[in-house]
Amino acid sequence: MDTKYVIGIIVAIIVIVGAYLVLGGGGGGQEKITIVGSTSVQPAAEALATEYMKKNPDVKITVQGGGSSVGIKSVQDGTADIGTTSKNLKDDESKGLTQWELGKDGIAIVVNKENKVSGLTLEQIKGIFSGEITNWKEVGGSDGEINVIVREEGSGTRDAILEMVLGSKDAKFVKGAIVQSSTEAVQQAVAQDPNAIGFISYAAVKDSKALKVDNVAPTVETILDGTYKIQRPFIFLVKGEPAGSVKAFIDWANGPEGQGILKSEKVVPTGKKVS
Repeated sequence: MDTKYVIGIIVAIIVIVGAYLVLGGGGGGQEKITIVGSTSVQPAAEALATEYMKKNPDVKITVQGGGSSVGIKSVQDGTADIGTTSKNLKDDESKGLTQWELGKDGIAIVVNKENKVSGLTLEQIKGIFSGEITNWKEVGGSDGEINVIVREEGSGTRDAILEMVLGSKDAKFVKGAIVQSSTEAVQQAVAQDPNAIGFISYAAVKDSKALKVDNVAPTVETILDGTYKIQRPFIFLVKGEPAGSVKAFIDWANGPEGQGILKSEKVVPTGKKVS
């Protein structure tokens, strides 16, 4: 048989087999799970997904941010298998959705590491974010205008601060507050500005300094016992009841192994079905 002909057949076989595998041949290929939502929940969800995929190579999990409102909408309209939120849902948002509280997270009030202020009262924080307090010297710091960094509308973290610190989700932040679209963006903005203050997930604190609030520092212990007051849930959402690989992943995330991973991510694990 002609050598070129044989080589051609071999090449064709390789191409066909490769295409078969890429398109999901060989036992049905990987199961795919898409997780979308809160940028505060995102690091914890990524840690869970990474470990789960190591143990289950037949499952491919993609985790994306976008904010809590995006997570709720994405799971409602079916563009995500699992939505994530860092806020409790309103009645109209929760219709048709099943919820699991993975754990609780403190919201850290963060400043630049060079800022000599180590703690504030809840009233002082309210004054700063509302614009009543505008200079660090008013709260024991150096003379300097306070630059407030906040999250965008639709952020679960933003809604939680408005409700728990400013008293209402309809409250307004100080005019001129700098808006950032993710947890990491807030942290970087604070890390680069000695006069900045912002709020991020306690689990994400690394390049900024978390302040004590009413003389209580955010820690796993103070979040768990409730003495650190600024806290909220990390929630997984599914439309209807989960099945197949999605159910298996959620069950694992809420089980001992998943909860251990959450604890390592500085999330206080609770692992309970909300509705």
